[in-house]
Amino acid sequence: MSYPTNNMPVPGGPSGPGVPGGMPPPPGAPGGFPGQQPGRDDSYFTESRKGEVNELRQLLRTFGTERDKQKKRDIMKKVIAYMTLGIDVSRLFTEMMLAIETRDLVIKKMVYLFLCNYADTHPDLAQMCTNTLVKDCGNEDPMVRGLALRSLCSLRLPQMIEYTSEPLRRSLQDGHAYVRKTGVMGILKMYHLNKEEFDKAAFNDILYEMLRDPDPSVVTNCIFVLNEIQAEVGGMAINRAVMLHLLNRIHEFSEFGILAVLDLIPRYIPANDEEGFQIMNLLDPVLKTANAGAVVATIRAFLSIATAIGKRPGDDRDEDSPSVDDLSQQVVERIKAPLVTLIASGSSELSYVLLKYADQLIDLCPGIFDDEYRQFYVKYSDPTHIKHSKIRILAKLANPNTAPDIVAELGELVTDADETLGRIAVRSMVNIALNDSGGEGAVESISRRLVDMLDLQGISHVTSEAATALAALVRRNESIKPLISAPLPRALKYINEPAGKASIIFLLGECGADITEAPYVLEKVIDSYDNISDAGVKTALLAATVNLFFSRPPEVQHMLGRVLKKATEDMSSQDLHDRALFYYRLLRSSPDPTVAKSIISKSMAVTASQFAEEDDSELRAVLMDEFNTLCTVYRCKPENFIDEENIVPFVKLPTEHPLAAAAPVVDQGVNAITDQMNGTSLTDGYGSAAPQPAPSAEVDLLGFGFDDPAPAPPASNSIQSLSLKSSLSLSGEDYQSKWGSIPDSEAIVISGLPMASAPPSTDVVEGALDAFSVFTMASGELPTEFKFFLYAQEEDSVGGCYFLVQAVALKQPSSLNLTIKPVGGDADPSKRKEKVDQLVELIKTALGLC
Repeated sequence: MSYPTNNMPVPGGPSGPGVPGGMPPPPGAPGGFPGQQPGRDDSYFTESRKGEVNELRQLLRTFGTERDKQKKRDIMKKVIAYMTLGIDVSRLFTEMMLAIETRDLVIKKMVYLFLCNYADTHPDLAQMCTNTLVKDCGNEDPMVRGLALRSLCSLRLPQMIEYTSEPLRRSLQDGHAYVRKTGVMGILKMYHLNKEEFDKAAFNDILYEMLRDPDPSVVTNCIFVLNEIQAEVGGMAINRAVMLHLLNRIHEFSEFGILAVLDLIPRYIPANDEEGFQIMNLLDPVLKTANAGAVVATIRAFLSIATAIGKRPGDDRDEDSPSVDDLSQQVVERIKAPLVTLIASGSSELSYVLLKYADQLIDLCPGIFDDEYRQFYVKYSDPTHIKHSKIRILAKLANPNTAPDIVAELGELVTDADETLGRIAVRSMVNIALNDSGGEGAVESISRRLVDMLDLQGISHVTSEAATALAALVRRNESIKPLISAPLPRALKYINEPAGKASIIFLLGECGADITEAPYVLEKVIDSYDNISDAGVKTALLAATVNLFFSRPPEVQHMLGRVLKKATEDMSSQDLHDRALFYYRLLRSSPDPTVAKSIISKSMAVTASQFAEEDDSELRAVLMDEFNTLCTVYRCKPENFIDEENIVPFVKLPTEHPLAAAAPVVDQGVNAITDQMNGTSLTDGYGSAAPQPAPSAEVDLLGFGFDDPAPAPPASNSIQSLSLKSSLSLSGEDYQSKWGSIPDSEAIVISGLPMASAPPSTDVVEGALDAFSVFTMASGELPTEFKFFLYAQEEDSVGGCYFLVQAVALKQPSSLNLTIKPVGGDADPSKRKEKVDQLVELIKTALGLC
């Protein structure tokens, strides 16, 4: 909050006539604040002195008689400033309570803040303000109602639950969106305060009903609250009706709300391929936004849909159906341009995170980003972490066409002043050669560059990394030995790092047949064995001497004996000691040296394309499941940095989709029908048995599920004089169109059909009517009634009459009201009336009313 400059008395300042405590010095005057910003009075936050709280008490006692609104605000600002500085001003609680009766919204807001701050430490005092807060919850000003409700819920006192429930319930039906969305967040506070009272109040069902609120900010809050309340079961329940409703309104949401909706899509299982593609088309415009969070969330949604609808090995689908890999390739190709644009235009922090996502997508679909390799070149102005990420990615974008440019770029970065950057550049360069992604001649070209780096005597870290890279290359590709053998003896003289020295020694053993002075170079190292502290260098010396012995035995035999003796007596490294004993026993027990040579040579060769410790396929699979989370940034599983009890399970819904494979998925009327169902619950049960799928003709728009179908009626039932189609498909749009084509004045209304008792649930009614070929378009339960939208069609070779029915089952007293509109069929009014009467009798029979 920015406070305007004011002349509020400050105790301890220069005194003035008639001003208690004096006035603060002006900016720039002695005792003032140099560089003070215009419009801000830092005197509120000056160091307090003894007695200032008592002076504030005196000022608050004159608060009611003070007529200057600005002076009133200044007093409150000073109290809040002291509270912010950690000074205990709870002694002013009574005086602050008296100040709450004001029409000034600014003062009221500061008083509310004071009350909430001291509610935990002074619960008895906080209860004093309950009646005032409850009263303000009914204020004519929606801002006051919202602020009062937020403050009432923020008291977080168990004894306040009985005062909070009713204002919360009223706020959810308030005419102003600010009050409603504040009430939704208040429900979450109540849930954390007392879960039992929360369950008794049935706020969970109300939140699902509010997903149809006309204000998108209210819907956004409902999504977040439901996700937190149901975190133990994976988040809010979703079904096709919920997803279609939210996706059709996604253009109304703010960027924050769009993210809330997009986070639901990975948990949703599309009914079929067509619906999956339609969701992708609907979300495609989101990729054009400048919001990186929305773009990344859309990428995750696309990838989850591709995984859900893509063909997998063993699926009995059409051969032309795209596989998961094919769809993933298409998704990554589509999102490549927006992602690269955001990387180039975002802040350094944002670019770093997006580079992590790009790296993950490159691993998922190699080759897609190759043509954008120049976008990952390092810029001089890039921060260090951005440079490191880009260099690692560049190695993965190499192909026969791009490798020459990428290797040249990496070569320029090797000698950078940043030591870590130079090391990463060398490793990225050798990775291109190890993966053989640079095409013909790339390995030799990179080897020559690495050999040249061995002579960079002034840059020790580069020569060390180059030696390590050459050792890895030789183990994979022995054909480069002639290219690298010449500079090895002199390189050993000035490489100081243990890893680089060990690599050079290893290479001398591998290339010793081509290097005349190799035995003599190693002999000098053996002479200084006692001065070597690194176990890796000693192990490399042992292996190189043994390896060189097989190619030049006369010159190396004495050296080998010396090094074996020293290594077997060396207790500094168990691995070195055991390896020396193994070599000694193998050479001593084998009459034919070629046998020992074949064993040792094979142990040093690398035939696999990847070491076991380098295989991170399992981790990459987990990271793809956790895409758009911190797992990608940290590159580790969630359990590595989140406590197990705080990990939200990932649950995909619905477990059994209400649509058949060939059912239509475009249902433009779903929102119109849903809007008619004012107050209908959208909840899906967790932990219960999976609902039975509806017939292909029926769309469970509200996701209530279906109980076991009622037994089929006897074929000889006399009521079947009205023959209805047993299989019927009618979309929501068609239903709306047909219903609207008949004026309400022509509808047939039948009221007061007695019922023995109200139905226990909508599922029971739907199952009973379904057995008589009367299908349900939508249904829902309201506090005083059940409502159903039904449809049926007469069996006729020409095209029978459609019967559209709105049924209302009252709970108290239990009765059934029907509004029926026949559409099409016989134009004779008397025959139509007769068929309607037959339909009514059929419904009464199905529900046991006769």
